Amino acid sequence: MPNDATPAPHSVRPRPDEPAGGTSPAPAGAGGGPPQARTADLGIVDSLAQLSFLVQGTLGKVAAEHGLSIIQLRLLGVLRDREPGMQELARHLGLDKSSLTGLVDRAERRELVRRAPAPHDKRSVLVSLTDRGHEVAREITEDADRRVHALTADLTDAQRGELSLLASALVNRVTTI
Repeated sequence: MPNDATPAPHSVRPRPDEPAGGTSPAPAGAGGGPPQARTADLGIVDSLAQLSFLVQGTLGKVAAEHGLSIIQLRLLGVLRDREPGMQELARHLGLDKSSLTGLVDRAERRELVRRAPAPHDKRSVLVSLTDRGHEVAREITEDADRRVHALTADLTDAQRGELSLLASALVNRVTTI
């Protein structure tokens, strides 16, 4: 029976420059050589999916090195610049009420977050970072920034600027739909 070429686990489909039955070469900026060596366009869906996998993998490593899960890292990231109620926080993180409650409980036990009654509605609570939570979030942000910037090391400053603008435009558009 012939052996079907199976995409690498991080691929949505095989890359155009991937040998049949082989694994994908490292993406640009991941130590696999200059980006001009791999100029085949993956298409928007595969490009964004593979970029997402790279960034999520990087953030997962950062989280693990700080003794956190990826969802705990996301919690700290959301709380860096806001003090949302539980419903708003659930929306930001894409969690149901019971999952969020458990997540906040665990972070509270680690003294990373605190809950306080909402001034406008005593039945609601607001979640915010503690001083320790702010410090951990700052360390994680610096570490994640350094590692994600390494993913774009082979790009010129102009290309990095363009990538940042395009990614921001997509994120801003999606969050307003």
